[in-house]
Amino acid sequence: MAADNLIIACKKCGTKNRVPRARIHDRPICAKCRTLLPAIEAISSPVIVTDQTFQREILDFGGTVLLDCWAPWCGPCKMVAPILDQLARTYAGRAKIAKLNVDQNPMTSSRYNILSIPTMLFFKNGQLVKNLPGAYPQPEIERQLRAVMGA
Repeated sequence: MAADNLIIACKKCGTKNRVPRARIHDRPICAKCRTLLPAIEAISSPVIVTDQTFQREILDFGGTVLLDCWAPWCGPCKMVAPILDQLARTYAGRAKIAKLNVDQNPMTSSRYNILSIPTMLFFKNGQLVKNLPGAYPQPEIERQLRAVMGA
């Protein structure tokens, strides 16, 4: 896929639509059901995931997901947050960046044995492929994300 295209899933029918970045502000519509596609702002920021939405947002997603497991009281988590915001903008339409508050979502945290935070979990087509515990600088997180995307 060319870097100048975004893949935007239709919220109504689930069809994945290829939209040129230059046309994203033209309010594109779904090629199948003709429904207005979500605005770029909706796909270019981290998605908040809960125990209830984990299956839909992460496991059922047909692509690459970086899930940040964090807590609001965690200093290193606060340092990583702006990096993930930037990655969400940079990789909008190519990878999903998501956040899971481990204090509010103990089922998912327990399921993936999150023992320290921040921990980043990388999924590809619903399968966990990498676990990266700790706070890392932006180049390293991006390198890991690219590796998973290419896998």
